[in-house]
Amino acid sequence: MDRGAATVWVVGGIAVLMVVMTAVLWFGAAVVARHRGEAAADLAALAAASVAVGGELQACEEARWVVERMDAVLRSCRLSGWDALVEVEVAFRPFGSAAARARAGPVVPDR
Repeated sequence: MDRGAATVWVVGGIAVLMVVMTAVLWFGAAVVARHRGEAAADLAALAAASVAVGGELQACEEARWVVERMDAVLRSCRLSGWDALVEVEVAFRPFGSAAARARAGPVVPDR
């Protein structure tokens, strides 16, 4: 009467373990996408701020150059005074995308 009951429990346990592992992997992928977006936004803002003296067009072109090489999309870029403000989006295929913002300004010596 109890023949094969252990097999059913083992198969059920393996199925639950597979579901949990899949969820953990997807969560990890989402975290990686978010970190990629933040890194792209940070570097793009720094690049834009480094050439802000040349105007908003040049600064945003520099930011776009950085973002494209990081396999992301530049959603917005502007200068607020000498500060560069950028928004970046990184694709997270099955679920959408991860967005990030960054701000960078000039270095003030003796601070």
